Amino acid sequence: MLVAREAVRRALEEDAGTGDLTTALTVEEGARARAELRSKANGVIAGLGVAELAFRELDPAVTWRVAVRDGDRVRSGELLAEVEGLAAGILTAERTALNFLQRMSGIATAAAELVDLAGGRARIIDTRKTVPGLRALDKYAVAVGGASNHRFGLFDGILIKENHIRAAGGIRNAVARCRQGVPLLTKIEVEVTNFDELDQALDAGADVILLDNMSPTEMKRASEITAGRAQLEASGGINRENLREIAASGVDFISSGALTHSVRALDISLLIEL
Repeated sequence: MLVAREAVRRALEEDAGTGDLTTALTVEEGARARAELRSKANGVIAGLGVAELAFRELDPAVTWRVAVRDGDRVRSGELLAEVEGLAAGILTAERTALNFLQRMSGIATAAAELVDLAGGRARIIDTRKTVPGLRALDKYAVAVGGASNHRFGLFDGILIKENHIRAAGGIRNAVARCRQGVPLLTKIEVEVTNFDELDQALDAGADVILLDNMSPTEMKRASEITAGRAQLEASGGINRENLREIAASGVDFISSGALTHSVRALDISLLIEL
């Protein structure tokens, strides 16, 4: 909650600056209003609490009533929430509240779609390709949509990628060095691009192997070679057209950077009731 509050405060300061000129000149001081937030598209809602923070930051006494909860699937036109309080506060916070709610709901909607396509055969996971400073909110939205979070940052997981391998002098060296200092219960994941590298990662004792930009056919072969000796993550080139085939290839995880780096915001409106 603290992360969300700080993000909301920064966003409001960025938007309002020294003051909301339009609202100050058009709305009488002390005037009150009630507004409805409605979805204008089908999707999964996430971020209602963050939207509330935006309104409450400008009017602590605001009344906030929700008609749905985070994680609910909604239809176009459906009422999401009502906000009642000082008209100036509602108007000034409107865009900030909607920006957070629309982005987070867009992420949750995309995550739910991929989870549905995977059909339980593989877990959909996110990446670190998030908006700087908003990672906690992005990853929360992914989880609300039914997908899972990969490592939060560089500090809570080991993922040996191509440049680490080059810098360490090979997969075996990289894994061996990590094994010496890895925290208890922390898995070591290695990125590979071909079957030779896959064999090296298996021989080195990698716990998880990331199959980078392999075709579904190659992923199936990789699963047969691995034969349960490590978990497999599919990454790169993941889309709605090939996800079912990838999920059926035998991989354990399917990661999608697009969940958070190419968000299509869910269309949501706020309208003051007269």
